[in-house]
Amino acid sequence: MSGPVGRIVVVRHGETAWSRDGRHTGRTDVPLTPVGEERARGIGARLLTVLPGLTPALVLSSPLVRARRTAELAGLAPALDPDLGEWDYGDYEGRTTAEIRSSAADTDWSVWTAQAGLGESCADVGVRAVRVIRRCLPVVRGGGDVVLVSHAHLLRILAATWLSLPPQRGDSFVLEPAGVGVLGHERETRVLRGWNL
Repeated sequence: MSGPVGRIVVVRHGETAWSRDGRHTGRTDVPLTPVGEERARGIGARLLTVLPGLTPALVLSSPLVRARRTAELAGLAPALDPDLGEWDYGDYEGRTTAEIRSSAADTDWSVWTAQAGLGESCADVGVRAVRVIRRCLPVVRGGGDVVLVSHAHLLRILAATWLSLPPQRGDSFVLEPAGVGVLGHERETRVLRGWNL
């Protein structure tokens, strides 16, 4: 790539009671905890510290309240994009992995490898991640930065997809509540520039 190239900055929403307790929180609209709100307030300053001069040309958020509120508290004014919504966990919504494993025949159950019971597959979430990336690319190629405020699994899958990995490889990119990551380029190669900043 010639000329300036922008970045995609990913922001996971702040803590909720369900994320704190390890419960799969997909489509349930759970609010931030007071701790989650406090950490979300610090995101704006953190972005400017780790990414001096950041002036996003595009800001997108999941429509779920935990992401929208995080964006608001961070001083961002996003457009809402349903493709940034969290994974639909189907039958596993609101349950912890330990609870699922104790009641399942498969004691090694993982959302990343589950074959049944989910509202959408990992591959389905990967399709949504591709659509988000396609929406961001014209801005990035033009030298602008994009900020995405979303959810843990969706952003992990988006990072894997950015790096041309299968969506299931999102299992390698843990993103903490109110965590920030940066996707970018080194010459023509898509790279991970920072994670959990």
